[in-house]
Order: sequence, then C-alpha cells, then structure tokens
Amino acid sequence: MIHNAAVGYNEAYRVTRDGLPHVFAINTLSAYILTALIERPQRLVYLSSGMHHHARANLDDILWQKRRWNGADAYAESKLHDAMLAFALARRWRNVRINSLEPGWVPTKMGGPHAPDDMDLAHLTQAWLAASHDSAADVTGKYFYHMKRMAANPQALNAALQDRLIDICTEISGIALPE
Repeated sequence: MIHNAAVGYNEAYRVTRDGLPHVFAINTLSAYILTALIERPQRLVYLSSGMHHHARANLDDILWQKRRWNGADAYAESKLHDAMLAFALARRWRNVRINSLEPGWVPTKMGGPHAPDDMDLAHLTQAWLAASHDSAADVTGKYFYHMKRMAANPQALNAALQDRLIDICTEISGIALPE
C-alpha cells in the first residue's frame, strides 16, 4: 500500500464538511483512516516531502485554530505527520515493512515546471519499497530519498509525538488503529 494522496503547498485555507483544514484531512488524516480500515498489508509506504525537514509537528494546533494559515507550512507539517505515522506504525506492527520517503521536487502540476528533480526518478523509491526483493528495501521504520536512506526530521522519530498524533487522528476520525 502506497499512501500518495496529497494537496500541495500553495493551498488556500479551506475547511472540509467535517470542519477540518483540507490539507490536514487529505494529506494526514486520510492516510491514517485508510491504514486503520484496510486489511494489514505486507508493506506500507508513506510519501513525505523534503519540506518536512524544516517543519514542526504543531500537534497542539493541528487544525490551525490558533495560528494564521500558511499553505506551505500546512503542507510541510502534513508531510512530517505522514513520516510520523509511518514510524509509529513501524514500532507497533513489527510484521509489516513500513517506511517513508521523499520523491523529490519534480516538475508536476504541484511541483511546478521549474522543479529541479528528475521526474524519471520520482516514482522509483516508492515502487522499490513497496515491491522489491532487494534486502535494502526489506527494512522498516526508515526514511528514503532516491533509494537511499536519509535522516528524517527528528520530530518524526519522537515516539511520544508519534503516539500523540495517533491519538489525535483516532479522536478526530472516531476510528481506532488496530493493534
């Protein structure tokens, strides 16, 4: 299972019918809900972004009720949350290979025509983590960029923050994550 649904970093503030900022609902909460509801797969891959490296989790204001909206910050936070979900689940579900990655800043509708990364490389890491028999892809709780391990934002690795994010997603969605 590859979690790749996302809206971008230029998003205006919009609220879903459920009263949630749409960037959070689409980029973070939908991945949590789908993971909680599907039959447990052999592998889970969460797409993050290089923008997550400079984000803060902001779990005390995840719904942007106290802060002034910033689409780029909301996107970066949501991608940090995706990495946090991956690492939280990797700790909990030891029999599933769960990892996160950044595909690079590529020239798509979201990335724009001047994005510097190679479009031909963007999909390779996620496909490799999802299906490869390569021993380097047979890991869990790791972060990748172009099929190489790299360090994630330290907040993504913080178990207390991960658990708090799971609690928030459970509370907001009303759907508990299976043990």
